[in-house]
Amino acid sequence: MAETLHIGRKISKIRELRGIKQETLALELGISQQAISKIEQSSDVEEDALGKIAKVLGVTPEAIKNFSEEAVVNYFNTFNDNSTNNGAVYAFNSTFNPIDRLVEVYEENKKLYELLLASEREKIELLKNSK
Repeated sequence: MAETLHIGRKISKIRELRGIKQETLALELGISQQAISKIEQSSDVEEDALGKIAKVLGVTPEAIKNFSEEAVVNYFNTFNDNSTNNGAVYAFNSTFNPIDRLVEVYEENKKLYELLLASEREKIELLKNSK
């Protein structure tokens, strides 16, 4: 790959775009703000940690890996209405793929239904055995 992957910088940029402070991200992950700072200075992040960070940021790990500022600039430049308020541009668009999020929610619901079904089966067995 020609482009250097600096995952920490990408995490930082996505965090900033989402309006999340380092302290908030740290709190959500149960680590210190200094640990977040260190992660954002790292060129590589462990997959497990990346997954947890991505979840808090509301994106997929792939979205972090594939993030590029150029793509974001190009994305926002496609809008004709650049509404401003005192010179500040407000972008009400997500930084994640809604299809990915929909699939993720579907999978979460599927797991919850499976747990509910297992619980109901357990109740039935207990009732059968109590007679």
